[in-house]
Amino acid sequence: MVTFIDLFAGIGGIRLGFEACFDENSQTVFASEIDINAQKTYKMNFSTPLEISGDISLINENDIPPFDICLAGFPCQAFSFAGNRKGFADCYKGVARGTLFFDIIRICEKHKPKVIFCENVKGLVAHDKGRTFDVIKNTLKEIGYTVHSKVLNSKDFGVPQNRERIYIVAFRNDIESTNFKFPKPIDTTAKIKDIIEKQPVSAKYYLSETYLETLRKHKARHEKKGNGFGYEIRDLNGISAAIVCGGMGRERNLIIDNRQTDLTPVTHIKGEINKEGIRKMTPREWARLQGLSETYKLQLADTHLYKQLGNSVTVPVIKAIAKQIKKVLENNNNRKVTFVYVETSWNS
Repeated sequence: MVTFIDLFAGIGGIRLGFEACFDENSQTVFASEIDINAQKTYKMNFSTPLEISGDISLINENDIPPFDICLAGFPCQAFSFAGNRKGFADCYKGVARGTLFFDIIRICEKHKPKVIFCENVKGLVAHDKGRTFDVIKNTLKEIGYTVHSKVLNSKDFGVPQNRERIYIVAFRNDIESTNFKFPKPIDTTAKIKDIIEKQPVSAKYYLSETYLETLRKHKARHEKKGNGFGYEIRDLNGISAAIVCGGMGRERNLIIDNRQTDLTPVTHIKGEINKEGIRKMTPREWARLQGLSETYKLQLADTHLYKQLGNSVTVPVIKAIAKQIKKVLENNNNRKVTFVYVETSWNS
């Protein structure tokens, strides 16, 4: 039985990838997530552990049960190109997001798991001219781990989303990991048309003429300044930009869908619904962009779901990496120890 802890668990995307790989021979024994609404979605989809812990900085490492693999998609806002990129100095609403990585270290230094798995935005690698990433790698080495890292793109793993993320895999030094390799692209053929709803979606997902005009003016202003900011309408035969929880996350992944003929507003909007068929993707479509199954429960309000899905990970990428980790662990379990018996005689 391989045991996991799920730190900064979000809605459990990393856990899903690892459990899909290790199957029934695995168990998640501890989970921590500070966002209450993310906790609700997590509990809807997982029966264990019974309780989800909150703020990781307040959790005593001695209160966490032993585990084999640490799963940790620690907060990315501190290092994101879309944010202020303050790194370890980042603090938001009293939470030191940039330093939460050291809570992973604190917990893993105590328990010495076989593997530490971390995911973050690509910007982490270049932050502060690479010094931040060096601190992370060197800290893992200092507590006894061999570090492997690589930037992978979700679009190479069967989902139509251009999402580059840095993945860090650290093996405890007594585990032979020189043969570890990150997975190669396995499927680059997925298109947006593969993940859109089969039936017309509610009129609430269609933009109003008034809001659409606001987006057009906003984009025009930035184009005059030479910036590339603004809304984007995606080709159904193409792929989406990375879905994110804030800013222009939804508006940069608009699509044209003329199947809905009843454009009577079902929510309070300014003006009429646009006649061009321009709409945002639904939360379920975003879930498919992240490789979540159709049975994954999405029952909260859309506002919460967009945030949770934008903050989540692409499950097929995680599963592909987990397979490579599993190979290393299995090879170590199968390593033979050879004993040499030498017979000696002693003369008295």
